Amino acid sequence: MLSLIALRLRHSVWLLATVLILLLSACGEQPTALERVREEGVLRVITRNSPTTYYQDRNGETGFEYDLAERFAKSLGVKLELETADSLDALYARLNAPDGPHLAAAGLIESASRSSLARFSHGYLDVTLQVVHRHGQPRPTKPEQLVGKRITVVKGSVHAERLAELKQRLPELQYTESDEVEVVDLLGMLDEGQIDLTLVGSNELAMNQFSFPNVRVAFDLDSNQHLAWAVAPGADASLLQAINAFLDKAQADKTLQQLKERYYGHAEVLGYVGTYTFARHLQQRLPRYEQHFLKAAENYKVDWRLLAAIGYQESMWQPEATSKTGVRGLMMLTQRTAQAMGVVNRLDPRQSIRGGARYFTEVHAGLPDSIKEPDRTWFALAAYNVGGGHLEDARKLTAAAGLNPNKWLDVKKILPRLSQKQWYTKTRYGYARGGEPVHFVNNIRRYYDILTWVTQPQLEGSQVADRGLHQPGVDKTPPKVEPRL
Repeated sequence: MLSLIALRLRHSVWLLATVLILLLSACGEQPTALERVREEGVLRVITRNSPTTYYQDRNGETGFEYDLAERFAKSLGVKLELETADSLDALYARLNAPDGPHLAAAGLIESASRSSLARFSHGYLDVTLQVVHRHGQPRPTKPEQLVGKRITVVKGSVHAERLAELKQRLPELQYTESDEVEVVDLLGMLDEGQIDLTLVGSNELAMNQFSFPNVRVAFDLDSNQHLAWAVAPGADASLLQAINAFLDKAQADKTLQQLKERYYGHAEVLGYVGTYTFARHLQQRLPRYEQHFLKAAENYKVDWRLLAAIGYQESMWQPEATSKTGVRGLMMLTQRTAQAMGVVNRLDPRQSIRGGARYFTEVHAGLPDSIKEPDRTWFALAAYNVGGGHLEDARKLTAAAGLNPNKWLDVKKILPRLSQKQWYTKTRYGYARGGEPVHFVNNIRRYYDILTWVTQPQLEGSQVADRGLHQPGVDKTPPKVEPRL
């Protein structure tokens, strides 16, 4: 009898142990957050629609955050799916929703108030929090001088959090938080005198300065800030670890440096006077010649805004412009180039734009196959300015210096050497004003960025970006859009 009871007890223990083992095994087989991304085959990212993060132009998606997220998705072997949020509060709410995105890439700054809503990655871009004011008004130089001013900031932003901290020390400080505005709106309100001050990140100001010539930096509030990505706090650490590893690698292999150069390296080349002048000419001059740029772009398969940017750099969209060296017209063609491109009258804006477009595409096509986009376009612009021979000399000097002759980031460092005797005497084509094409390309890139942003089709509300709407080569003729200046 005892042996039978013992046998049954032993059998029950065995069954219990088996169940526990199966339960533990089942728990151990649950996929991690990173594994679920790979199983889905899609990395779902929430962002914001702004010049510093993400927007669509007629050729597809672009923006610093988009570009970086696209590279991360590619590193995981999955596709990227983007969703935009109308406000920061909405962004964090979606990140924590059961069906929410895997991560947020939206120019975020880690803060104490958000620690319960997200876990943040390593920093990938250093920014400074800046107080900005309107030109012509008294400039505050310290936090105490913010008292009594009309101040508005984005609700839920680190700027609002910083003001809340200041208010503990300065009880009389008053400010408004709004979830109905973005940084662009605040800068517009400041530019028009609707508010006295606002707070922005240095990267945001750099990308939006062109539209708001009356906006000036009053003083830096905090220079030790970093942009970071965010994941929901409830997920395991696997995806965050993969993000950090990706960002660390991007820092080490200079991917981040290249993206910073692409989106911010030329952001401040115009200065206050230049941005004001360009904004005015964008409204007053460009409409006269826009159809010529569109037609030339269609004929030569090039973005019309790039052609317009070249035209502005060359002549500020003045068809009768003439230089001391004899180049003439809106695209400032030499007599020799004009003849080669079939231009009879260089002062005819239609002919000049057509000739400039043809010349640029021929220069672009003639570059070595080893130069890929987007660097290929910057090289073509440099050759358009200084000539293919001098550009090739600079590429050879770049290679001799141990740098990459196919990367604009490296070659633009070497180009100024073409004006230094110790270097140009070693080249085939000799002396050239090597700093000039660097300035030429930087300016055009800035003008192009502005034109791209002000003519983009705007996203309406919170939505998933349709990646099939804007395919390169399908429709490069954008609708008539009034510049948002």
